[in-house]
Amino acid sequence: MVLALGLVWGATFMFIDIALEGITPYWLAAGRIGFATVLTVAVWLWMGGRLFLTEERAWGAMLNVGLLSTAVPFMLLSWGLQYVTSGFAGVSMATVALMVLPLAHFLVPGEQMTLRRLIGFLIGFVGVAVLIGPEALAPSGSALEPFGRLACVAAASCYAISSVTMRRMPAVDPIGLSAVPLIIGSALVIPVAFVMEGPPPLPDRDTLIVVAVLGLLPTAGANLLRVLVIRSAGPVFMSLTNYQVPLWSVFLGVLVLGEPLRASLLVALVLILAGVFLSQWGALKRLFGR
Repeated sequence: MVLALGLVWGATFMFIDIALEGITPYWLAAGRIGFATVLTVAVWLWMGGRLFLTEERAWGAMLNVGLLSTAVPFMLLSWGLQYVTSGFAGVSMATVALMVLPLAHFLVPGEQMTLRRLIGFLIGFVGVAVLIGPEALAPSGSALEPFGRLACVAAASCYAISSVTMRRMPAVDPIGLSAVPLIIGSALVIPVAFVMEGPPPLPDRDTLIVVAVLGLLPTAGANLLRVLVIRSAGPVFMSLTNYQVPLWSVFLGVLVLGEPLRASLLVALVLILAGVFLSQWGALKRLFGR
């Protein structure tokens, strides 16, 4: 599941970049989440429509997961990718693993920060500074490029918070935990798209196909895999996915989209992955030991 998630999410930014040629950013987020919601809810209801498996009802945490694992990061990425490359967005997702560390230390039993994890966190933090700094990428000519970079990193922070929140929730049906947050996310993203961009546009056929792919693979399918990994192995183990995401995103951005491969982006990538590797050494040993 971790291998599949790395490839699917690594290609996501390339597809978003392609889709933005034929649709506005907020309606891209709305179309992606709307398609995934319909598909996932249909599967959920067919499987029985269960949600909480005990008497405890964690609706506050469910709202948090719905907003921070779908709605907010989808809008941030769709907007940010107007001004940054898909490779940059993919590398920024590697920071999820670093952001999870301090959150898990305080909120998840058994995930305390050690000296090794702290050193890895600090190395990765330097990589993040290089990534979002003024020399991270050659200027695109847009005054909004720095804000596009920050939007991508902010999306990563949303995923980190929602991962830890998901781990702390009571017993929940995994398909329900995929479906309900998508419903919550749709309830926010679609009205925001109307307010920000007016009625939905009518994209061409190719754009609709790309939006459908975004809804099917990295949203509906990958969201279910993400829930299963987090609920079974924890958010730190889940963060191993982020080794692959930036590599795939940079590779596909250069190969398919012809994006420039800047030295500073590679430096940031190496620092972030080195920090993640050091901080996640125990999880790596468990993974390959099995």
